[in-house]
Amino acid sequence: MNIKTRAKLICPYCYKEQTANMPTNACQYFYKCLYCQKIMKPKEGDCCVFCSYADTKCPSKQLEIL
Repeated sequence: MNIKTRAKLICPYCYKEQTANMPTNACQYFYKCLYCQKIMKPKEGDCCVFCSYADTKCPSKQLEIL
């Protein structure tokens, strides 16, 4: 099983792309943008910022698909 632990995250405020490591043991609810310093929170219905704003779902969601 090949779980991705790095994702390209796009800030919903400044739209800058950043690469981030995703935790494998929990969902990450908050993430501070490296560029504009605003705190990202997941969209309603998503478990974490990666599920809302990244190019890949978080590891726990990836495992659900397998």
